[in-house]
Amino acid sequence: MTTGLDHVPPLILASGSAARRQILTGAGVPFSVQAADMDEEVLKEALLAKGEPPIAIAQALAGAKASARSKQTPGLVIGADQTLDLDGVLFNKAATLSEAEASLRLLRGKTHHLHSATALALDGQLVWQEVVSASLTMRDFSDRFLSRYLEQQGPAILSCVGGYQLESQGVQLFEQIEGDYFTILGLPLSGLLAQLRLYGILDQ
Repeated sequence: MTTGLDHVPPLILASGSAARRQILTGAGVPFSVQAADMDEEVLKEALLAKGEPPIAIAQALAGAKASARSKQTPGLVIGADQTLDLDGVLFNKAATLSEAEASLRLLRGKTHHLHSATALALDGQLVWQEVVSASLTMRDFSDRFLSRYLEQQGPAILSCVGGYQLESQGVQLFEQIEGDYFTILGLPLSGLLAQLRLYGILDQ
């Protein structure tokens, strides 16, 4: 199956996320970066006001980012977003280490879900969307461990919802993880790579 396009469109990542850039680069995907020009916090608040669950918010934000950039830039645009869901409650990225500590205390000893949404847009229209989820159970770590973790990791964890980077010492927070590694990092790859092969960006 192919898309029927007579040329291979350039691929654009509408995200400033360093982790997503590293994932695509590591997978050998040719792309450029042009972050979406939109206020995602306004959209997120509107969706929350409507009572939308975290998984739907992730999908809506990913689609909006892809569409917004696609309306301004020729090519196939990747939009992505990730939400953290604890019993239906959406967690935002912490602005300070104190907020990160509070979030980690709430997550301690519990299972939460990460919903990672990806969307592709072409000529301003969404052409594909997917949401993949992972379940993560934090161990009942001690206050001493938490203090040391925050001291060692510092402000770097503020870039991650939940206050952890699984690819570094954040993995020590968990006792069980169910889900795809790339989903946890914020960009599920299997479905996306299949779509990129359809558009000729990657070889079949």
